[in-house]
Parts: sequence; C-alpha cells; structure tokens
Amino acid sequence: MPPLPPPGSPEELAAFRRLQARLPDLFARVAADHRIRNTVVVIPSLSLHPDELRKISGVHHYEERLLFLLMLLRQPRTRLVFVTSQQLDPTVIDYYLHLLSGVPTSHARRRLCLLHCGDGSSKPLTAKILARPRMQERIRRAVGDTRNAHMTCFNSTPLERSLAVALDLPLYANDPALLDLGTKSGCREVFREAGVTFPDGFERLRDADDIAGALAALQTRNPDARRAVVKLNEGFSGEGNALFYYDGIDGSSEVERKHQILRSLPTALRYEAPQEHWQSYSARFEEMGGVVELFVEGRHKRSPSSQNRVNAIGEAQVISTHDQVLGGPSGQVFQGCTFPADPAYRLEIQDAGLRVARVLASKGVIGRFATDFVSVADGDPERGPVRWTHYAIEVNLRKGGTTHPFLTLRFLTDGDYDPSTGEFLAQNGTPKYYFASDTMQSEHYVGLLPDDLVDISVYHGLHFHGATERGVVFHLMGALSEFGKLGVVCIGDNLQQARFLYKRTTQVLDEETGAPHEPVTLT
Repeated sequence: MPPLPPPGSPEELAAFRRLQARLPDLFARVAADHRIRNTVVVIPSLSLHPDELRKISGVHHYEERLLFLLMLLRQPRTRLVFVTSQQLDPTVIDYYLHLLSGVPTSHARRRLCLLHCGDGSSKPLTAKILARPRMQERIRRAVGDTRNAHMTCFNSTPLERSLAVALDLPLYANDPALLDLGTKSGCREVFREAGVTFPDGFERLRDADDIAGALAALQTRNPDARRAVVKLNEGFSGEGNALFYYDGIDGSSEVERKHQILRSLPTALRYEAPQEHWQSYSARFEEMGGVVELFVEGRHKRSPSSQNRVNAIGEAQVISTHDQVLGGPSGQVFQGCTFPADPAYRLEIQDAGLRVARVLASKGVIGRFATDFVSVADGDPERGPVRWTHYAIEVNLRKGGTTHPFLTLRFLTDGDYDPSTGEFLAQNGTPKYYFASDTMQSEHYVGLLPDDLVDISVYHGLHFHGATERGVVFHLMGALSEFGKLGVVCIGDNLQQARFLYKRTTQVLDEETGAPHEPVTLT
C-alpha cells in the first residue's frame, strides 16, 4: 500500500474530497434497494477534548451507544464492521442481535465483524486505530470491496478524516473542515443567519479579559439581568458551562464594571461540572475560546430539541423532536429525553430546527445533528393555553443523546415519523412514545454483569416485547459492573406508560441490588 499523506496536508484533503464524492451515488443506490450488497464500518469514537471526556464516568463505554446500528443487519446483504477500544461482552452483542425482527440471529451474526484495540485508555478510539497499522489492515480485509462501503462515526474530526483516507472509505458525517459551525461561537452565527431567536450575548471570545468585557457589556444592554452563562466552545453535554451572577457588580460605568468582574472571575463562576475550578477552566477557555450569553430566565421553562439530517445529496430533513431532561446545579447538563416534544410547541421547534438545518446544508454539512432550545411560557401551562418563546442554545453537530433512542424505536417497530403531527407511528398506525436516559446510576448497581441485567429484565417483564412493541431496551451495559451506570429507552403507547416503565425499571434494580429506593420524579 502506498504511504498515506500527512494528516491535514493538501494531499490528504484532496484524497478526502475524492472519497466524499462517492457518497451521493452510494446513498442513492442503497436507498433505492435495501438488498444491495454494502458494508458499514462503525467507528464509535468520542473524539472530543480529553478534559471534557474525563468529566463523564465510564466514558469509554459510551462507544456502546452506537450498537443500535446493529439493527442495520436487518437489511439482508448489509455487512457491519464494528470497532471498539475494548472487547465487548458477548452478552451485549447477543442482546442486540435478538432484538432484530425478521432476520434469524445466525444470519445477522455471519454479517457482523467485531474488532477491538485492547486499549482502555482515555485517547479517542480513532487515534488508537490510526496508531495501529495492523488494525487498519484488519478493517480493510473485513471490508473487501470499498466501492460499496462507507464509514460512520459518533462525531467527525480531523482524526476521522485521516482514518477515512487510510481505509479508502467515504465518511457519512460532517466534513471536519466545517467543525467550527458546531462550536458555541459558530452556533450563534448560524442562528443569526437562520433568523431564529437566541440569547443576547457575544461569541469568539478568547480569554478572561474578553469574558469580563462581554459580561459588562451584556449588563449594560440588559440592566435587569440576574445572571449570564459562560460556555467553552467545545463543551460537551452542558458540562463546559459556568454561571455568573451579577450580584454586587455595581460600577458606575461599563469600564468600572468590567474591572469588577475581571477581579471576581476566579471565585465567582459556578461550574456545571463537578470539581471544576478557575485555573483549569480559564486555561481551556484560552485554548478553545467560547461565548458569553444571557441565562434564559423564566418560571415555566422547557428544554426541547430538534433532530435533523442533511443526507448525502444535500437535502435538509426533519428527524424528530424531544423534550430534554436536564440536571446539574443550574439545569444545563443533559440527562435524558422524552419523545416526542410537547404538542403545544413541537411543530414550532421542528420548524426552527429545519431553518437551522437549511443554513447548515447550504454550507456543506451532511449527517445527523440536533439543535437545542430553551422554551419559556408566558404563564402556567398547567392552568391553560400559554405562548412559548423558543431560544436556540446550541447545535450538536454530531450524533448525540437523542440519536440512538429514536433510531432504536424506528428499527424495532418499522414505523416512521410524521412531520405533519410530530408523532412517530408504528406500522399499525399506533403512536409510540419513549423516555430515554444515559444516566441511570447507583453505587449499588456496581458488580452487576450484563447477564444479570438481562435476567432481571426478563424476570420482571421489562424486556422489550416485539408483539406489543412496548418495554425497555438497555444500552451502556458495559459500564454497569464497574460504574453502576447504564442507559435505557423505555417505549410505550403514551408518555405516561413510557415514564412508568422508567420508574418501574429503577424500582426493580433498586430492589434487586438492595439499594434504598426513592420515588423517581420526572420533569
């Protein structure tokens, strides 16, 4: 094999463009005939800043979130090459293969190739593969003919671009050259172009002096502001955010207030991430930059999101809407979601998300992404109709926490999303709902093996039932024994049923492990 071009070199960029030019034809052929022979190489690498990844317990197990792609094996001539950092528990693979409908498990298993690097370090999986020429050769042998193959990933960075070139595979994901569009600064510029409402603030900030200046200017423009939020450009799941309260900032001029704020920053910021402090936060802010914007206040707030896709031929499409379940000190950390979003505003969110998607499509983005909003009601929605104002907060230019639950539902039920109502309809026309979370966690769950979880699920009638199309589907099962953490998608015929399944799952696991059970409150 000829030597590969250096990462980021003009030669590599040219090779990547040639590969990407193959995508539209491949997309059209596979979309027209699901029985066509094709191979999908799944690289579930979380290629994010190491400091951000360290904040997430059991983060290397998050590679398992893309195991829903095993559902592609329902297509009878599709082969899947799934690469992970460490070997996956066979029980986890069996669990997903047995969820396949219409395909014998043995038939699907013959078309599945599992490879692993044997490396549990905190480096991104893609970097591990690039450092292992023999692993690259194993992937090439597993793929064979690359003309009917492509690579997919969790998020696309220069690492994934280099790997795509090394494997001679087009990448069905965003061009890493467009990554800036998904930063907190880039998002604000996209929102401005799309004409959607977003919080007052400033982007392209580089250091503490910029932060202080932006906070002071924001207070000048909004004298009644109580607080603002500082965000790292590449923060993940809200844990790169920090709140600033304007209490005590009373200088007579903007310049004086800026100096007050600058002096107070090392002690005044309240971080979403546990154990965060000014020394590390300010260093990363100088490294990656960030934004300052008004914190969206409101007594009655929701956090919906719109999921969209730009396909390989450049069409912006609606995928779904969700209401996010947020936690953390000030409710900015993603913990789960319900599908679909509230009917009072789901079509408004869908429309705003599509406007953002069209702007991104015009700039060359492809793949899946989500736009997050904060929505504020002008009254109590429990007491009658209200008007909602939606503020676009960020674009997750990658697969995210709402991707795998929705695709799990779609693969399990053979249903489809109806953009005219914002509902998902199973093949029999029944609307389907779910509650999903990546953060079902207890120290009492530590030591449970995937086999134990499956046994508990089946014994208590929680396991997803194909005939009724109701039940619980687990993910992140590999994180259970070490971290006491797992993810769930609870599927029902209405939202109350889905929430009940989540509460019931928590109750059962607590009882089985002797954990003190506290009733779960879902907002």
